[in-house]
Amino acid sequence: MTQTLDVLLAAQTSLVDPATGEAVVDLTPVYAHPGDAGADLLAAEALVLRPGRRALVATGVSIALPDGFAAFVVPRSGLAAKHGITVVNSPGTVDAGYRGEIKVTLLNTDLEAEHRVEVGDKIAQLIVMPVVRAVFVPVESLPGSARGEGGFGSTGYAHTTGGTAS
Repeated sequence: MTQTLDVLLAAQTSLVDPATGEAVVDLTPVYAHPGDAGADLLAAEALVLRPGRRALVATGVSIALPDGFAAFVVPRSGLAAKHGITVVNSPGTVDAGYRGEIKVTLLNTDLEAEHRVEVGDKIAQLIVMPVVRAVFVPVESLPGSARGEGGFGSTGYAHTTGGTAS
């Protein structure tokens, strides 16, 4: 069974057509499917991401998380795979004490094609999780582990190519 948590939501949750006064796009984050870990964040503004460029995109959403929780802004796998769009500072951290608008720094990693973002487009996901505050305890030395001090790539590969990916 999936646990739930009430998260207060404020700010611009929907865009309104000034001529009719009717809601055009509801910007409230929603889970697309039962069991999804991330709720979709939508763009509150339109823009064009040129190849290799980044932009800070408004979502129109502000939240109030209870103490002991944080939210993490992560890329959408479909945008990354199909268009090369990712979140630069992934995961972006929304702390419990932050009350401002959640904005997403998108990056177009495609070297040739621009990507258009329209109001209401799904641009990222928001994952809400409990967090634990660490108490950092200085010691003379750390206990050993199977990995030790090995860094990036120290656990090996199934095969080696002798170069970098292209």
